[in-house]
Amino acid sequence: MDAPTRARDLGLSAEHDELAFAARILAAQSRAVADIVPRLGQPFEQAVALLERCARAHGTVLVTGLGKSGLIGAKISATLASLGIPSHFVHPAEAAHGDLGRFRASDACLALSSSGETDEVVNLASILKQDDIPIIAITRSPPDQPQAGPRARSSLARLAAVTLEIGRLDEEAAISPAPTLSTTASLALGDALALCASRRLGFTASDFAKRHPGGALGGLLRPVMEALRFKVGKNLAPAFDDLPLGEALRMAETSVRRPGALLLVRRGTGVLSGIFTDADLRRTVLEDPAAMAKPVSGVMTHNPGTLRDTDLLRDAVRMVREHRRDEIPVVDDAGRPVGLLDVQDLVAMRLVQD
Repeated sequence: MDAPTRARDLGLSAEHDELAFAARILAAQSRAVADIVPRLGQPFEQAVALLERCARAHGTVLVTGLGKSGLIGAKISATLASLGIPSHFVHPAEAAHGDLGRFRASDACLALSSSGETDEVVNLASILKQDDIPIIAITRSPPDQPQAGPRARSSLARLAAVTLEIGRLDEEAAISPAPTLSTTASLALGDALALCASRRLGFTASDFAKRHPGGALGGLLRPVMEALRFKVGKNLAPAFDDLPLGEALRMAETSVRRPGALLLVRRGTGVLSGIFTDADLRRTVLEDPAAMAKPVSGVMTHNPGTLRDTDLLRDAVRMVREHRRDEIPVVDDAGRPVGLLDVQDLVAMRLVQD
């Protein structure tokens, strides 16, 4: 019975029926991932340790799988590589035709097979086991057969040094003959494995930025200093906060390019004490025309939010979004200004919208 007929029999629109089916699929996938959590334990810790040891020995994590499991494996391999753990995907059928030369004694293998009985994957695992290359298997849990003993485990699980189980996923066949729950669960488990191993290795955001310089994500991980158009000592001159407002503004005009705010510092220390923005100027002139002769410290914005010169652009984006700042002073460890970040710099890099 097709979906429209089934919907009519239930008194539902076809659209409603499809939405209900989609909700059922997503709920089942959510359960498939959640069911992995109770299975995490010593095998998972052993798998993380194997990946860490492989990376520290300058080895490569070679990931293999066939069909949909292979596609998931390729994504996990890409995640490992982006997180500082060298990794390549190896097609299990191609391995017997020359790709076995990719494997070295320092390497490890992550093998994916939902059934644990995929011939090409099992054959590759048996060869690697003979060469003492550790294998981490991601596969379904064996059926509940208390009398079956160790033979209840799949062929791949018996060859692996560590087996990570994704459960039995009894719902999958009722949803679709195509792999759905098993691929979702395997991907989530593989990502968790990669992230935990990367954490063990002390991988940082700056390390990630080196491997992912492109796109918005790479842009957010760039140092904030790379985006500064206005730099102290180059094209930006701070003014002392005890100067009359008019004189401080004239000092700012000596800069070749004028930013949207004036940096104010304490005389003697050079530490940032505030900023005076174009909006501050409009408000001051309207409220107190005589303010031009008064110290700028009386009308400036005190203790403005700042960025450190070691911060990343993602920190600047967060400040713009949370505090609606158009100009953000950038300071060094001592609190002295080194530059001024203008929101238009972030707009030009497409990190925020105008």
